[in-house]
Amino acid sequence: MIALVEEPIDLGALLAAVSDPERGATAVFLGSTRREGDGRPVEALVYEAYDELAVRELQVIAQETESRHDARLAIVHRVGRVAAGEASIAIVASAGHRPAAFAACRFALEAVKARLPVWKQTVFEDGGTQWLDGSAPGATGTPGAARRA
Repeated sequence: MIALVEEPIDLGALLAAVSDPERGATAVFLGSTRREGDGRPVEALVYEAYDELAVRELQVIAQETESRHDARLAIVHRVGRVAAGEASIAIVASAGHRPAAFAACRFALEAVKARLPVWKQTVFEDGGTQWLDGSAPGATGTPGAARRA
């Protein structure tokens, strides 16, 4: 299960996607929107993605992770508005033993953070906004204003 979704992440579906009686360990990583950012109260994050490329890259990351760690992987990343306290990303890995399951989650997360064409904008409670990492969608030469209707 590899997907970009606008709705809240269904952790049960991800767990079911990697369930395997041959694999005795399952590790879960949930990354959530923090209430505070840059010393200010945060209302939400808004994620924009180059959808087609992002899904392809998630598939590549999953294949690399599964091969490297002999694991099954599910990754779901939210797009659109994600309120403080809600999960923005979920990575679930099942493997034969816990070290491999934990390592698979970590490897996949670091790859997503480094390679996924997803941008996030902080929406502060005072109404101000700020693109994180100093770039807006398309600023690095990536096609489009990211989201397509």
